[in-house]
Amino acid sequence: MLHLGGAVEGFSDAANSSTSKGESLADTIRTVSSYVDVIAMRNPKEGAALLASKFSNCPIINAGDGGHYHPTQTLTDLVTIRALKGGFEGHTIGFCGDLKFGRTVHSLAEAMSRYKCNKFIFISPAELCIPDWVSNFLHEAGIEYQTAERLESVIGDLDILYMTRVQKERFFNEQDYLRLKDSYILDKAKMKLAKKDMIVLHPLPRVNEIAPEVDDDPRAAYFKQVKYGMYARMALISKLTGVL
Repeated sequence: MLHLGGAVEGFSDAANSSTSKGESLADTIRTVSSYVDVIAMRNPKEGAALLASKFSNCPIINAGDGGHYHPTQTLTDLVTIRALKGGFEGHTIGFCGDLKFGRTVHSLAEAMSRYKCNKFIFISPAELCIPDWVSNFLHEAGIEYQTAERLESVIGDLDILYMTRVQKERFFNEQDYLRLKDSYILDKAKMKLAKKDMIVLHPLPRVNEIAPEVDDDPRAAYFKQVKYGMYARMALISKLTGVL
């Protein structure tokens, strides 16, 4: 997204820009930042937003860089958690699904590790487990965490369940994706095992990992999360453009 004189300008695919002609990211950012007040960029390469910030004349919003981080989604998640759980401390948070490539998981785990008495449970098949750089960070920070392969075995301990989809675009081998894509499906039966005040979050889009029958459960908060995300991003853009 490019914010230009109160309007929004931009392109959704690099093929629609001079990048397709061989232009470097640095030159693209130098050019675009001459026209706009804020650049919100999503890039498939880790570290792209950091690189862009070194060449931009305006603020860069990292809207996701590969499988690394997704800061604006984390702002959304934090607003949702504060609104629905009353604060950021003393929660047991379960991250379920694709934890290897899930940039939303990496971002939220780091953010929630800054608050007292939080515990993490990482639920995934071995092939999609949390990266070493995340677990090493948590270990060095003294944050309590554990891993599990069965959602049913830990869902009763959770205050927050953060579901994620298995991301087809991250796989080089389609057979591996097909084998893993339905590893976890949250349904009514599993929800019966959960606390009555647990909340279910999801960065969306979902595929099969949350059954539609869960949508009517009062603990399903992922569509509320969407609205909180709108407010969080509005506030961020307002802050960067000097409105707030």
